[in-house]
Amino acid sequence: MKLRAAELLGNVVGGAIDGVIFDCDGVLVDSERISNGTWALLLTEIGLPMTMEQSLSIFMGNSMPRCVEIVTEMMGHAPPDDLLSRFTAQVTVALQRDLEPVDGIVALLDTFDAAGMRYGVASNGEHEKMRTTLGKTGLLDRFQGKRFSAVDVGKPKPAPDLFLHAARALGFDPARTVVVEDSPLGVQAATAAGMTVIGYAEIVSAERLRIAGAVVTVEQLAEVAALLGLG
Repeated sequence: MKLRAAELLGNVVGGAIDGVIFDCDGVLVDSERISNGTWALLLTEIGLPMTMEQSLSIFMGNSMPRCVEIVTEMMGHAPPDDLLSRFTAQVTVALQRDLEPVDGIVALLDTFDAAGMRYGVASNGEHEKMRTTLGKTGLLDRFQGKRFSAVDVGKPKPAPDLFLHAARALGFDPARTVVVEDSPLGVQAATAAGMTVIGYAEIVSAERLRIAGAVVTVEQLAEVAALLGLG
């Protein structure tokens, strides 16, 4: 762990961290399987057979407009006009019923708070979705005034714009910012923003996250505090 911590902090300018930016889905809230399972069932209904595992591989980390573009490419024609509204209605019910915080995130945020480590969240998801998911998991208040969506900048991940916007708003120097991401697209975005990335390899393999640009990877969020010298 000491070697990996040195590797991480050696990538941060001056070795001092201004703060941490989390992805939301799959890092703060355990929503990826719920969302992708719902999406897969809906795509199957409209004539594009899909499993949850396939959906995770193809769509994870993308904004919903980009997901529709991918569906259009795969089907060879535009999907039904109500695809997104149907998905929103169905996934909202599923998330309200089944969503939980990612294992270890509450303890990690407690550690951050105790140490005075600043943090925020930057998601390709819309603000309403974050309010729903963070609210359901009891995390909403912890990110009051610190939530940033791709709709704020118009360019979703893998573009760096969202992370740069979040860093400016939080007062973080990108070169002294650490990002925790679980998708290759998110890792690419943070890397392009000049930030240091910890890849959370719970769904996507550590190898894929490292190829995308993660400096180190973890399989449990409990490891993050030690990597940052907080535990």
